[in-house]
Amino acid sequence: MNAGTSDILAPEQEPAELARFREQWKAEVRERLGQSQATTSGAQTQPVPGASGAAAERAVSPARSDASAKAAIITNTLSASRGPATHVVAGAPTVTAHASHGQSHLSSNLAHAVEVYRKAVFHEQHSQLDEALQLYRQAFRLDANVDRAYFIEEQRTQQRSSTQPASHKKVPSTVSVDGVTWDVQKLKVHQDSKDKSFVTSGFLAQVLENFPENLVFEPEDEKEGLPPINLIPDELLLQILRILDYTTIERFAAVSRKARVLSLDSAIWRYGACLLHVLFVINICRDFVQMAYKPPQIADDDSITNIVELYSSDYRRAYIEHPRLRLDGVYIAVCHYMRMGSSENSWVNVTHLITYHRYLRFFPNGQVLSLLANEEWQPQTVIPMLKPNLRMKGFYIGNWSLSGNTVYITNLVEKHLSHAHATTEPQPSKYFFQMTLALRSRPLGRWNKLDFIGYDSVNVEDGETIPLPLKNERSFWFSKVKSWAGY
Repeated sequence: MNAGTSDILAPEQEPAELARFREQWKAEVRERLGQSQATTSGAQTQPVPGASGAAAERAVSPARSDASAKAAIITNTLSASRGPATHVVAGAPTVTAHASHGQSHLSSNLAHAVEVYRKAVFHEQHSQLDEALQLYRQAFRLDANVDRAYFIEEQRTQQRSSTQPASHKKVPSTVSVDGVTWDVQKLKVHQDSKDKSFVTSGFLAQVLENFPENLVFEPEDEKEGLPPINLIPDELLLQILRILDYTTIERFAAVSRKARVLSLDSAIWRYGACLLHVLFVINICRDFVQMAYKPPQIADDDSITNIVELYSSDYRRAYIEHPRLRLDGVYIAVCHYMRMGSSENSWVNVTHLITYHRYLRFFPNGQVLSLLANEEWQPQTVIPMLKPNLRMKGFYIGNWSLSGNTVYITNLVEKHLSHAHATTEPQPSKYFFQMTLALRSRPLGRWNKLDFIGYDSVNVEDGETIPLPLKNERSFWFSKVKSWAGY
């Protein structure tokens, strides 16, 4: 026996204490290997719930520590209740589960770890990554299998909520924006128009997706407390918004993020604004869309429902994006042309710049007023006079209709000047005029521009149509008149 092996004793020569320690160590190694194999097989198969947990408890050796025994019981319990494998993405929207309902079967340590993990998911969903990372680390320190336990608890909670009937409980509206914020989180989901209250798409939807869940009105000065408007319930704020006109609503929406979310309530745009009539002292709820889109704004055989469906059942979007002629003002075109003048000096050429205005005022009944006036009549003088009873040179009355983005003006007949001492009736006109215009919007939702497409003179007797030159004609631009109704 050489020096390298002289210190190694044969098994029969080992002390009894060393042999006992060796056998105990081998038994513990075999026990650990058996437990790891049982855990792997339990994760891949679906044992009967309850039976595997009991078997795992019996499999735990009394010689093991309490911590390893608890870990084995929890691992086998989770794998027994796991069922079919599901792919769950961390950070996905979850349903809140309370420990008193869904976590009574978990140990206190694992239940606490699941709650910490749930808070981490919440912070991650709200882009609070630093807090989320700290909570994730804390949760995994408490239990290494916390992620599996969390997702199993969420699945159980969802199954319970789908099997149990929904209980009707009143939730205070001060917790969130009365359900509006949750709808903002689902802005890209297109649902049926009957049960959808907030529908938004495009750039606005992308902006609203970054809004936090609980929105409040922030003070102008950060050192001050929250403004008193936060004490008003959201339901009451929505009722107040329904009293306002659409321009005031959009101005209110530009104040803060909560104001923007409140202004997206489709009831404001679908069921309209409540206009206070002083004469009868009553509130009449009228629909913006119903008031705006009716013949001749749309075809007689067309319906508002079909129009709104084109915009994903979003009444606000339909009101902004669907073409409509503005009735609360006048369209004005400022036109110029050059005219050569005469001069006594043959070396001097005189050129005159002639300016004239065209006015178009549309009425809800399909009537349109057209006026051609020279520069002597300025708009501030003409606009108050632009009524059907006006009688002046260049004043015409006709009919209008809208088809898509095209405006058709027909039967433009000049109204003759009335004379106090006239004994004979004016002769009917031999010609009437018709216009074809393209309705534009700069920016979107204004519908404030009309471009000439065609301008014709029609002979009343034979119907001959003669196109008129459009060389000097310019586009019409809308000018709002506060005293004129918009519907």
